[in-house]
Amino acid sequence: MLRYYETEGLLKPKRTAGGYRDYDLSELRTVERIRLLGAAGMTLATILKFLPCVRGEGLAFEPCDELRDVLHEQIRVADQKAAELAQSRKILQSFLQEVERG
Repeated sequence: MLRYYETEGLLKPKRTAGGYRDYDLSELRTVERIRLLGAAGMTLATILKFLPCVRGEGLAFEPCDELRDVLHEQIRVADQKAAELAQSRKILQSFLQEVERG
């Protein structure tokens, strides 16, 4: 996964004299954030676009108005998906009740 992130331009680890990749703590935090944003539905292309907002030494994201707008949109999409799943669950529950009644 780390090499893939590097290939996609998401990570730029330092290299040792022997050519090995050397990931520091800030890179590991970046990886954690990339994975969390990806798990939340954000594409790697979008993450790459806003990577300067994601990098940093602290636990919080750097201030970035564009990222804020994208995150609001991702939350809206997640809420819509949650509503659709809730509706699907209701339908399935209705079918199950009918089946269990015989």
